Amino acid sequence: MEHFNISEKIKNAAVEAEKLCEKSFKRIDEITECNQQKVLAAFINNYVGVRHFAETTGYGYGDDGRDLLDKVFAQCVGAQDALVRHSFASGTHCLTVALFGLLRPNDTLLCVTGKPYDTLEEVIGISGEGMGSLKDFGVKYEQIDLLDDGYPDLETISARVAKGDVKLVYIQRSRGYSLRNSLMVSDIEKIAKAVKTSNPDTIIMVDNCYGEFVEKQEPCAVGADLIAGSLIKNAGGSLALSGGYIAGREDIVELCSYRMTNPGTGREVGASLNQNRSLFMGLFNAPHVTGEAMKTAVFASALFEILGFGVTPRYDEERSDIIQAIKLLNEQNLRAFCEGIQSGSPVDSFVTPEPWDMPGYGCKVIMAAGGFVSGASIELSADAPIREPFAAWMQGGINYHSAKVSVMLAAQKVIG
Repeated sequence: MEHFNISEKIKNAAVEAEKLCEKSFKRIDEITECNQQKVLAAFINNYVGVRHFAETTGYGYGDDGRDLLDKVFAQCVGAQDALVRHSFASGTHCLTVALFGLLRPNDTLLCVTGKPYDTLEEVIGISGEGMGSLKDFGVKYEQIDLLDDGYPDLETISARVAKGDVKLVYIQRSRGYSLRNSLMVSDIEKIAKAVKTSNPDTIIMVDNCYGEFVEKQEPCAVGADLIAGSLIKNAGGSLALSGGYIAGREDIVELCSYRMTNPGTGREVGASLNQNRSLFMGLFNAPHVTGEAMKTAVFASALFEILGFGVTPRYDEERSDIIQAIKLLNEQNLRAFCEGIQSGSPVDSFVTPEPWDMPGYGCKVIMAAGGFVSGASIELSADAPIREPFAAWMQGGINYHSAKVSVMLAAQKVIG
């Protein structure tokens, strides 16, 4: 710590925190090794070669690298098929393509994890009018809130789906801007069983953002028909410059491809524009990088608990995503935390985060993000809406040893 002016109090607390984290770190290493071997096997089984990194332009017809990446990714997440594209602008874009690809006028979309993430409100039509939302196209929306303990209401879900008119059940794996627990894959399996028992034809879709490679299985392995997420989170391994994925059952991935481009051509078009190499390499690195992010979250949880702040999840709990929520009590502490994270970033460390009207959110959001790819949540970042309960949602860390310093600087900034 000779390069950073960190107090003895924080340094001593960090030593104590790392001792508390030993068992969790070991568990993370076991998960990382399992997932890394799975990814390696997918590369080998599909004969990935140097020729698959070649650039295509224009329409992108016959892009072997693009098409093989779909197959490799699908095997990695236990899916029949996948669409992995640099042209997806965000995780929300992937989710939107999937929802519009599968839902038709008068269909019912049922969200069984309560209100979805902020950026989907206008996509669904919960807020905003006349913007081309699902509601504008006649899709009906219903939601079932989580129980008081933060877990799905399986009984109510079963009863609602049994009526036979729900086309798609939507599950948000991660906590979003809430303090509920993120759903474990085992929780998603219970939802899937409840839905399919009540109506086998209902499609189960999972917003998988922040969850890839955090557990040994992905939702497709336990009954989900479709998952979607961003490549500038876990699945891109910090090397993807943009993009996202949709993966799952072959027939419904095909339907999504017609919304991704247009009916008739679907996945057959879309030039790779020299992005194949970074997407392949990012996927290969994803399990390790995700493990580093998990260790960063566990350390932050232990450190801030030692310093007297509420945290969720705790350092010794099993995790289903890379997000760590820290309850900072007031706006001043929240700002200080984000300033501390930013000050320990490799890029733009000199910048002071300020709340702003971020597109897709209903109130001002403050964000610390000093990474190499703009907005890449797999790189250490922290963000929060400026509202109660003034918690920071921290995620990422492409290597633990660097991210650890940022977390310590944030702690020092908060406690003075």
